[in-house]
Amino acid sequence: MRVLITGGAGFIGSHLCDFLLKKGLKVICVDNFITGSPSNISHLKGNPDFMFIEQDVSEKITVDGEVDYVLHFASPASPADYLKFPIQTLKAGSMGTYNALELARSKKSIFMLASTSEVYGNPLVHPQKEDYWGNVNSTGPRSVYDEAKRFAEAITMAYHRVYGISVRIARIFNTFGSRMRLNDGRVVPNFIYQALNGQPLTVYGDGSQTRSFCYIDDLLEGLYRLLLSDMNTPVNLGNPGEMSILEFAKLILKITGSKSEIVHLPLPEDDPHRRQPDISKAKQFLKWEPRISIEDGLARTIAWFKMHIRPGQGPLTKENVIEALKDVIDPELGISVVDLELIKDVEILKQEKGDFVKVKMTLTTPHCPLMGYMVKSVKERIEGIPGVAGADVELVF
Repeated sequence: MRVLITGGAGFIGSHLCDFLLKKGLKVICVDNFITGSPSNISHLKGNPDFMFIEQDVSEKITVDGEVDYVLHFASPASPADYLKFPIQTLKAGSMGTYNALELARSKKSIFMLASTSEVYGNPLVHPQKEDYWGNVNSTGPRSVYDEAKRFAEAITMAYHRVYGISVRIARIFNTFGSRMRLNDGRVVPNFIYQALNGQPLTVYGDGSQTRSFCYIDDLLEGLYRLLLSDMNTPVNLGNPGEMSILEFAKLILKITGSKSEIVHLPLPEDDPHRRQPDISKAKQFLKWEPRISIEDGLARTIAWFKMHIRPGQGPLTKENVIEALKDVIDPELGISVVDLELIKDVEILKQEKGDFVKVKMTLTTPHCPLMGYMVKSVKERIEGIPGVAGADVELVF
């Protein structure tokens, strides 16, 4: 089976490339790096089942051979990005969706659209169900993203009705995890970066506005189940746990141990006051709901950020690796692997820009329930360093 993913070098898209490759699919990644990053997919270089095409999706997409699935994930997705690239955002949602649909039609592929909770605008109904039409300012600064996605949904359903294309529409709510850009303007990387660097956490307004945060691993499972289903109408994918931005800021401070203060800035125009998905449809038809708690997901994400931020300021060190692994928690004892004294030594065997980084970790015991996650965590953090092609992590006892 062969799948094409537009926006495949972005935050969600790159994780989706990894996820589907592990499921045995051959992946074609299309991206123009306007907001995606080469480092997100550098570890896939040389994989015979992975192909990369650097292209703007607002231009015709041409691929030889069969394509079983076309997944359209290309678009600037954070307020900072789509306010910086308003025309490109509109083109990704309009022309990009059209071109991806045309490819799916010509290849007789199943088509998936990455839509967004932003189609609900500043909702007047809580929580938001798929049959809610939304409350959107069609000419405000956020409209370039909101209306682009609303158009994308409309043309996707038109292709389904007119041409009989099998389509999937995922309305994705706030998602977080590794590979989020430090400067993308979203609340999770903003707060984590500020907390880790001792900077004030910037809360807009009084912080009473709410969001619902889903960890990337949970979203990937939801997307996969939706892809394999026969659901042709929109499906909400997100974590129904709702919390205020002020509560979220305090949680970040607690997990990082940061002493940063919280400061308040004016609320941006059209910023949604509440955002919470009703995932009844996903639970009933996909048998899906998030499994990873926000505390666990944030601990993993913060650990990745620690490794991602510090190597950019100097060589990767033993101390960097150990510090990042303080957030890898034994699920039964609730204690980090560092505090459990499971790590005896860390050795940086090789570190060259543009090459592979090799790390050897000596553990005190072979009976560590988190060995697989430790290897994955260290790999992900090191591979986030610009210029690093990949990482090998060896565990010894």
